[in-house]
Amino acid sequence: MTPAINLVKKQKVIHQVHEYTHDAASESYGLEAAEKMGVAAEKVFKTLVVILDNQYLAVGIVPVSALLSMKSIAKALGAKKALMAEKSAVERSTGYVLGGVSPLGQKKRLKTVLDASAKNYSSIYVSAGRRGLELELNPDDLLKLTKGVFFELAQ
Repeated sequence: MTPAINLVKKQKVIHQVHEYTHDAASESYGLEAAEKMGVAAEKVFKTLVVILDNQYLAVGIVPVSALLSMKSIAKALGAKKALMAEKSAVERSTGYVLGGVSPLGQKKRLKTVLDASAKNYSSIYVSAGRRGLELELNPDDLLKLTKGVFFELAQ
């Protein structure tokens, strides 16, 4: 069990865990997950950690088929500027390894923004905290658990 799975179970959130064999040679963890699970890439979301105004970390969750708009996440969280966080900062603050960062069960709760496209689906997929492990849940439940907000983030 990962901290993400433990959290959804503890909070009694309806979810499903999907496991697949991760290929270490894969260049895109998210697209690999969509392909191996046979799910549209627009329903599989990646968890990206950014640093806002060079001061604090935050999480942006966008479809694996899209890119995270730095301008949009900065705007969503009232910052002037956003940059991708350094690998070591991501792993230290979340407790997860890159490619397996879940928006749930992180060591340090970070402000979280979920791309508004998630509202189009009754369930979406996010990392369950390990490469090759995905968590399917309702986007509203994801926001409740992360205390996050919806915002147009994808480009």
